[in-house]
Formats: sequence, structure tokens, C-alpha cells
Amino acid sequence: MEFFSLLELPEEIQAVVVERAARNSIQDLFGLKASSRSMKALAERRGVYHFLDVLSVPWGLNMPSELLKACYAEGNPSTLYIKGVQFFYTFDLKEEGLSLMKRAADAGYERAVYTHAMTRAIFWGEGKYLSRIPIESLDRIGKLVRSVKWGWGLWHTPEFKERMALFISHILPKFYSCQCGNPVERDCPCLWHIDVTKDDNMCPHCLWLKEIGLFLREFEPVSLYRDTRKR
Repeated sequence: MEFFSLLELPEEIQAVVVERAARNSIQDLFGLKASSRSMKALAERRGVYHFLDVLSVPWGLNMPSELLKACYAEGNPSTLYIKGVQFFYTFDLKEEGLSLMKRAADAGYERAVYTHAMTRAIFWGEGKYLSRIPIESLDRIGKLVRSVKWGWGLWHTPEFKERMALFISHILPKFYSCQCGNPVERDCPCLWHIDVTKDDNMCPHCLWLKEIGLFLREFEPVSLYRDTRKR
């Protein structure tokens, strides 16, 4: 199909084409915009940037400030998530950050669903949000969230460090004392061995303890993105 013929299609079909390009990658969306004037006009319609996953942009690219602003203005879940994490974990603005993460999670953005649930469990002891994470996708989403290196240092707030210390002293021993999952005996039952001590047959309780432990161990809260408090 020729590009110019897309404009002759019903508006709802045009919207689907652009939405799929935006969902796929920023390269596809920008490629669509560069293909012709008509495609540029189609790709710049209001609402398109709502579907773009900003965290899918390769780290080598310099994210334009105007693009971030446009995405956030349209309620883009990935930018709500970025701003929420930065507010909560970097600037210690808990109420605002948690609200932004929840908005992104309610929109179905899986990174936000995971991080919001972990945050609620760690800071408030609320485990009910963990059920929103599909158990079959838990390992994949957890690795995806923890693989993002938000900055050049671990600028954890003192409260985050306190929560980690509390987990290590009071919760971690319960993980190691439970005999589920064919546990391997450790001379030092510490946080660094939590992912290599039991197999996949561990009980549900230990599965979630492991995931929370991995989050505490590997999540980096500093954002590579600009200070978002001004937008």
C-alpha cells in the first residue's frame, strides 16, 4: 500500500497504523513521519505520543526535551512512570511520585505495575498490589525494570536504605529458613544469594520475597532524564 493512500482510509484505521508504529518503537514513528508530508501530518496528530514507550528509546540517542514534554502532556504512561520514579526515589516526593506511578500502572504500563506494587510492599507493607503482576510474567518484567540503569550512582534515600536493612534483618531469614524449592545451603545467607539459593519450585511466599529482595538489591532510582519537577 502506498503511503499517500493511508489518508484515504477511515480515520480509525489511520489511527491504528500510527498507534502501532508508536507502540513498536520511536524509530518506526519517526520513520513514518519522514516518509512523506502526509505521513508527518498523520504522525503528529494529537494522541499519537500517548502510545510511545520512551524507555524503548536507545540510550545512545539524545531524547529531545520537547518530545518528553509532548508525551507527558498526552498522559503517556512511560513518561508518567519516569516522572513518578524520579519524584519518589530521587526527590523523596512520595505522594506525588506514588500517584504518578499509579496512573501509569492503571494505564497498564507493565513497568509501572511492577514498580508500584514493589514500592507499596516495601514502604507500606501492602502486598495486595502484587497480585496485579501476572505471575507468568514476573521474572521477565522484574528483569526489565531492574535492567534500566537510571544514572551514574546509587542515590538511594536514607529511608530506602532503612527498608533494605529491615528486609535483610527481619524478612530474609524467613526465606532461608523455609525448606521449599530444594534450597542450597549457604555459609552466608545474604541478599546477594537470594536468586541462586532455590529452584523454581519454591512456595509462593518465598517467590515474592525473592522478587522484593531482587528489587532492593538491584533497582537504581536515579534518573538519566532531566529534572522533571519543572514540567
